[in-house]
Amino acid sequence: MNIKSIIILFFAWSYFIGCGGKKEQKTPYIETKVTFSKDNSTPAEQGGYGFEKLAENLGYKSYLWSEEKDKTYFGDPRAIKGGTIEYIHSLFPRTMRYYGQNGSQVINAQTIFYLCYEGLLEEHPLSLEYVPRLASHWYVSDDKMTFKFRINPDARWWDGMPVTSDDVIATWELMMDETILQPARQITYGKFERPVAESKYIVSVKANSKSWRNFLYFAVSMRLHPNHILKDLDGTAFLEEYAFSVIPGTGPYIIRDENIKNQESYLIERRDDYWDKDGPFTRYRYNFNKIKISAIKDNDALQYEKFKKGEQDIFRVLRSRRWVEETDFEATKKGWIKKQRIFSEKPAGTSGYFFNMREWPFDDKRIRYAFCYLYDREKMNREMYYNEYGMMNSLYSGSVYENPNNNPFIHNPEKAVELLSEAGYTKRNSEGWLVHETTGKILSFEINIQKTSAYMVTPVQQMLKEYGIDMQIKFMDYNTMIKNVNARNFQVASLAYTGLKYPNPEGSLRSTLADQNDNNNVWGFKSKRVDELLDEYDLCFDQSRRVEIIQEIDGIYHETHPIAYGISRGYSRLMWWDKFGYPDWMLGRYEGEHWDSFIYWWYDKEKDQELKEAMKNDKQLPLKPIDMKYWPDYLLKNL
Repeated sequence: MNIKSIIILFFAWSYFIGCGGKKEQKTPYIETKVTFSKDNSTPAEQGGYGFEKLAENLGYKSYLWSEEKDKTYFGDPRAIKGGTIEYIHSLFPRTMRYYGQNGSQVINAQTIFYLCYEGLLEEHPLSLEYVPRLASHWYVSDDKMTFKFRINPDARWWDGMPVTSDDVIATWELMMDETILQPARQITYGKFERPVAESKYIVSVKANSKSWRNFLYFAVSMRLHPNHILKDLDGTAFLEEYAFSVIPGTGPYIIRDENIKNQESYLIERRDDYWDKDGPFTRYRYNFNKIKISAIKDNDALQYEKFKKGEQDIFRVLRSRRWVEETDFEATKKGWIKKQRIFSEKPAGTSGYFFNMREWPFDDKRIRYAFCYLYDREKMNREMYYNEYGMMNSLYSGSVYENPNNNPFIHNPEKAVELLSEAGYTKRNSEGWLVHETTGKILSFEINIQKTSAYMVTPVQQMLKEYGIDMQIKFMDYNTMIKNVNARNFQVASLAYTGLKYPNPEGSLRSTLADQNDNNNVWGFKSKRVDELLDEYDLCFDQSRRVEIIQEIDGIYHETHPIAYGISRGYSRLMWWDKFGYPDWMLGRYEGEHWDSFIYWWYDKEKDQELKEAMKNDKQLPLKPIDMKYWPDYLLKNL
């Protein structure tokens, strides 16, 4: 028995005695800082060292990093490790998990999913080609139904355990466990048979049906979780034990339990012992020693003031009024704080008023349409948002997937009144509200929002009120609001979904999800034709036909109209204290959001010193142009 094994046994036995012999409920993470020896016992043909010499003859592919082709897209060689970046968010995660009930919030993806966990592969940030991550090589059968992956023998979990085929199997089984209360996972990963461990480092999986997305989902989207912990948990125990604790990952950052202050903040720390810290795809990324995420709920003004005082480093400006009227103060005029609109090719996503079509009154399409005709987005854009936005009329606004024939729902009160009359709302009561001619029921419904959203929702409330519709606003914290939406306990909600590089309508439009909780089909949308198109979409390897399919789906969805669409923009408005370095392109081509700074930016000690001296001596620092268009310019050059 070696020294390392004795140490681990000592800790385990001490813990057992200290607990009076009771079974521990959660596997403890013990940070050892031990250098783990290489596995020289697994033969090359079974995925061990030397596999790369055999890979091509075995039909495996890989991707070799090249200076000319990849340049700074995997991080800038000027990057320096160290320092801290602080960010304040408007909410705290409902859970520290990404998988399972309540896990798929945007903040979980931004700060936990991308930094703490890894998939077998990832996509090239420029070309979207597959590149290695936990797996160094991959194989796709001629019929595109069977995939194999060779896991890098150097890959390690935070606790030093090697990554093996068993971890892939355990993660898939977690996705398929209905007790994690996330049914869309079963739809996605139910497309595969149970993975098979061909050897310690080679895992294979067979798809149940052919789909161009299968490889992407299994290789990239599925971030691995450790078998040596999951093997002792079912889905219910996983939800409970890792609600506010982070299960070990393989990624470059770690979140320790003691650094999680529920509803307040959590600290993400860079690992010195990250298994791939010197790899060509990662060595210039993940530069900050610490990333601190704090939460200030329902108080956007306080969040902004803390940024202006230097209590957070980077601020995403969502409000156009603030951007136009409130960002020209001393620190920005003197260049101490930089501000830019950073353009990218990020998908617009979907935002607006989401109707629950399962319940009155929005089970009637005429009421949904009337709402949209009374919702004067153009006026709000002119008078509130300084014409900073465009109108959204699709699930895929601004992309090739948008159906060009979608009704734009331009403000039309006369059409709205006509529809309301058809629905039986022809008279008003003594208080001015519309009442149904047969039932006498007032056309009244409730919307739950955060207080910070009141400035957007109150004008819509007034627009509806003018025509006799009573939309009652109830203030609620974000987590409670989302919990109600996931439980289908709402009538209408103001929500936004992030966009995807590759549309995935199945997770939000499949009819089988319409009457289930905790999935993205929040509207209760059902369509036999859309289900047929979703099946075809999965099987279609022709991109031009896939565009046609999504356009038809978009048209059917739009005709049903479960959303009163909002507004969209193709850039991020960012402000930051001038103490950071970043690649020339600043934010990713397809992400284009502030969380890219956590991955690609770095703390620049010299710039920080210059900033402090400028502030002390009231000196000017260089200003930057408001618009940064690296990616639009890149696209024009490479058409």
